[in-house]
Amino acid sequence: MKAIIVALLVSVSTIVSFAAEANTVAVSPSIAKDSRCFEMRTYYAAPGKLEALNARFRDHTCALFKKHGMENIGYWIPADASKGSTNTLVYILAHKSREAAKASWDAFRNDPEWKKAQKESEANGKLVEKVESVFLGATDYSLVK
Repeated sequence: MKAIIVALLVSVSTIVSFAAEANTVAVSPSIAKDSRCFEMRTYYAAPGKLEALNARFRDHTCALFKKHGMENIGYWIPADASKGSTNTLVYILAHKSREAAKASWDAFRNDPEWKKAQKESEANGKLVEKVESVFLGATDYSLVK
């Protein structure tokens, strides 16, 4: 009986572990096996705060990302007003893995330099109303992996 219970626990543990990884395992065979973990983030700035948000990234955030192991790939603002040119910042970071991304973000959020920059930049109100994050894997034909 004890052996059956142990076998059941091992089976359940394996299933739970597999299910937990299901959200991070590539579902397409076209995802490159050597791809880093990319993160596309979209920030929706508070009204009138997009340039203050850009200044914070330019003057503080990008360097702090690098300090904490995140690679700055690129930053963009939509070209059309109907797509958010007045309040939207889209950027992509690269991480070694999802686990590395979590560790980097935890370290970044706890960095005293970040806390100071955030506090000073938000002296006249929050800069960001909403953040969206999507993790991406490069395709096997992508020039950037």
